[in-house]
Amino acid sequence: MKTLYVSDLDGTLLNSQQQTSTYTNEVIEKLVDRGMLFSYATARSYYSAKPATKGLTAKIPLILYNGAFIIDNQSQEILLSNFFLKEEVKELSHYFNQKGFYPIVYAFRNHHEKFSYIPDKSTKQQLNFIKTRNDERKNPIENDLYQGDVFYISCISTKEQLESFYHDLKDQYQCLFSKDIYSQDWWLEILPQKATKAHAILQLKDYLKCDKIVVFGDGLNDLSMFEIANESYAVENACKELKEKATGVIESHDQDAVAHWLEKNYKD
Repeated sequence: MKTLYVSDLDGTLLNSQQQTSTYTNEVIEKLVDRGMLFSYATARSYYSAKPATKGLTAKIPLILYNGAFIIDNQSQEILLSNFFLKEEVKELSHYFNQKGFYPIVYAFRNHHEKFSYIPDKSTKQQLNFIKTRNDERKNPIENDLYQGDVFYISCISTKEQLESFYHDLKDQYQCLFSKDIYSQDWWLEILPQKATKAHAILQLKDYLKCDKIVVFGDGLNDLSMFEIANESYAVENACKELKEKATGVIESHDQDAVAHWLEKNYKD
């Protein structure tokens, strides 16, 4: 029986320093060499996830942007993708223009991944986040915010403002509304309906021809993958709702919980 093991990153595979430990890297590299089928599923982009997991060099597929993409860890080839439909982009553009809100829009423009924003119309929370991202994707513009093949929209603002957006949009799109564990700012992430960790894991399960799924997580955005997994493990620092859904609760992210579990339980 082939098993696919998938871990969340922040708060689960990553420690409080936002990186995988030497021990975690060594264990996963060793087990992947032995044949373990492993991936991580994160809200992060490739550019943000890679530095945090720089000790993981194994040829494994990565689930990024909460399921919008599955990318090969070495070649950066997109294995599977979930984009917004053109009519959905038009609807979202119209909605936010009516609200006078200008989110950060992630899209492929001329075959290059970019995140676009209008500096003069962005919230201070969005500008603070953008300051932490210094890579080739950054695309400050004056208009045409929704150009290209859009796959992810990020709103960072007050809880009150984003809560109203969430209630308006949650039935039509995948909407993740939560407080960031690092900055403590409120985020609303909007993705296509099929762009969930759960759907991406099922896609990857079929792609790799696996029979079983085992997952690890800590937050509310991990609930969907816990619901489709054969076994699910919440780290000790996980939210109450996730622990209630879990097969079991393991050590915390600062104790290399996922690596310890894999080293003890993985069988060739």
